Amino acid sequence: MPSFRRFLHDHPDGATTATGRAYATLKREILRCELAPGAEIFEGETADRLGMSKTPVREALSMLVHEGYVDVKPRHGYQVTDVTIADVHEVFQLRMLLEPAAAELACERATPEQLQHLLSLTESGLDESFESRVVRITHFHEVLADSSGNIRLASTLRNLLEEVHRLFFIGLDLGDMADHQTGDHRELVDAILKGNHHLAREIAERQIEEGRLKVFAAILSSFATGGGTENVSLRPGR
Repeated sequence: MPSFRRFLHDHPDGATTATGRAYATLKREILRCELAPGAEIFEGETADRLGMSKTPVREALSMLVHEGYVDVKPRHGYQVTDVTIADVHEVFQLRMLLEPAAAELACERATPEQLQHLLSLTESGLDESFESRVVRITHFHEVLADSSGNIRLASTLRNLLEEVHRLFFIGLDLGDMADHQTGDHRELVDAILKGNHHLAREIAERQIEEGRLKVFAAILSSFATGGGTENVSLRPGR
């Protein structure tokens, strides 16, 4: 269980505490690359910016260290972890193992409410922003994971999806990937509604592989053109 989930378990009002607010803000900024990979974070400066004392900021940063989003730099504060080629490979490898299973289980275990939620998340507004589209797509996969009825599987997939979410904001050219997934999601929901678990697994596998190929193509393209992905490195994972 990730640190923040344990915190919420022990402190039901955690999301409204200073620590919870600091964690939520910093996590959102990291996932959207407002705090980019490699960015330095200092307790004092962050506490002033968030309008709180150092203690909740320190506790929130400890949670993010536990989750692998932040590294401790002795005597130099903290630093947002890099995203490496190894990280991206491992995330898609794990998704390929877990998400098709979630889609297959959803055919039998999804509740009517979850199915309706999945359907609603396949619809995009005419004026939907890129950020809203990414949030909607990520949420679709989270609801799909929950629809498996397997709490541990869903929790693991949510952690992986957070890492994928960050890739959309790191500077890679993935705009068309977000558009393409909307149509794929409708196809997947149709298979789940029909209870066709073989087709649901097949569609999920295809989507993940297509996504993996698009991400790596975008990384290679950015390297070739000297683009802004210096934080997606070829060195081994952290």
